Amino acid sequence: MSGILYLCSTPIGNLEDISFRAIKTLKEVDLIAAEDTRHSIKLLNYYGIKTPMTSYHEFNKFEKAKYLIQKLLDGQNIALITDAGTPGISDPGEELVKQAHQAGITVTAVSGACAAVSALILSGLPTRRFCFEAFLPEEKKERARILEELKNESRTIVLYEAPHRLKKTLKELFQTLGDRRITIIKELTKRHETIWQTKLSEAVDCYEENEPKGEYVLVLDGVSPKELQEKEQKQWYELSLEEHMNLYQKQGMDKKEAMKAVAKDRGLSKREIYRLLIDGYKTKDG
Repeated sequence: MSGILYLCSTPIGNLEDISFRAIKTLKEVDLIAAEDTRHSIKLLNYYGIKTPMTSYHEFNKFEKAKYLIQKLLDGQNIALITDAGTPGISDPGEELVKQAHQAGITVTAVSGACAAVSALILSGLPTRRFCFEAFLPEEKKERARILEELKNESRTIVLYEAPHRLKKTLKELFQTLGDRRITIIKELTKRHETIWQTKLSEAVDCYEENEPKGEYVLVLDGVSPKELQEKEQKQWYELSLEEHMNLYQKQGMDKKEAMKAVAKDRGLSKREIYRLLIDGYKTKDG
């Protein structure tokens, strides 16, 4: 019988934000795979947990995952923990989980703290629909591509950011997304936790004068349906009415269907489109 891989959520700041089940699991498993053993030993010591640890991090995640999978296949139970919060969220845990499933090993979650969800519910922004981008890519082209995608994102956006990159990220968000509402949450669950509801422009100005300190979660308003519709309509108005009609007729639509589609794109009635087309033809003939 193979062992079980437990994905154990750990505190994101306050050491008391951990479940009884997580403590029990960490005490009973054969091995704990930790992102940074030097960091995690503080948590284990706090709760008197003596289970052996091994490091599992971004730079050894592929080879070390194979080692851990073999341990699981040999019948050992392993708990995976991250430095803070839920393993597998913006950390190397997803690779181990993937390999465990491929090997037919049982994987279960021991739920607990997650910075993204905690920040979202504290933000005061819509929570029904949201997208999580974690840390923006550092590679320039990939970063620009993601930012461009976020321009038209209607869901609430959740990002992580380190203090030394915060100024740059806020400026890029402001330049690309415009002056959106943003809630900046610093040092979640810790003594100096702060929650600041503001606009991107104000945030940029603030951190020009004040050096960022601590770990940040940024929660941004998505683009409103009305604003998104206006953006889409503006794109269509870059085409002439005849070009817009031809676009649909080339796709096989008859004139009536094309007029209906053009009217919808431009936020006008079919009658208005018909009148504008007739006026255009008269002008050309005249």
